Order: sequence, then C-alpha cells, then structure tokens
Amino acid sequence: MLELKELLPFLIPVAAAQIILLLYTLHHILTHKTYKRGNRTFWIVVALAGMQFIGPILYFLLGKEDS
Repeated sequence: MLELKELLPFLIPVAAAQIILLLYTLHHILTHKTYKRGNRTFWIVVALAGMQFIGPILYFLLGKEDS
C-alpha cells in the first residue's frame, strides 16, 4: 500500500497547479465584464465549487469571451 511520503512528489505539483489555475481563473473572471454564457457571479460559483480543475476548465471553455 502506498504511503503519503511516496505520493507527495506527485501531489505537491498537482495541488500547486490546481491553486494557480483557480487563482488565474478568478483573476480573469473579476477583471472581465463580458462572458459567452452566464454572469460574473455564476462563473465565480462554478470556479469555486468545481475548483479541482473542472470549474476553471469549464470557465475557459464555455464562459470566457474571446477578445
């Protein structure tokens, strides 16, 4: 059975990437006024509720306005 010490080299970069992606997504949502679908509040909730990569990826695929 794998122990936490063995998983840390994999988990730390994944957690760091997840946090960076979430912060970048929130920054983008808060600094832009137009979205393909939904509004600012909706995308903040989606990004935070699905913060394990899913929420931010959904925003960039479905919500981010091309400009």
